[in-house]
Amino acid sequence: MPRATSDWIDLGEAARIFAEANVPVSRSTLARWAHSGKLQAIQPGRQIYVRRAQVRAMLRPRKRGVPAHQLQPGLFEDLAE
Repeated sequence: MPRATSDWIDLGEAARIFAEANVPVSRSTLARWAHSGKLQAIQPGRQIYVRRAQVRAMLRPRKRGVPAHQLQPGLFEDLAE
């Protein structure tokens, strides 16, 4: 029976995922992010592992802007004149 793929990947694989998305990030930067808590990580020995899903989520564009219902009332009224 084949082994299930783990969500935990080493820093080399995480760097490759970033590189494939044309976002060069070094292993040392990933290690720094792991130690600072920016990336969830485990370190069972010398090797650091991070979550594949979290790495991929960092590559997704963030939604920007404010929904219309949260705009300040009357914000654009003087533009209509």
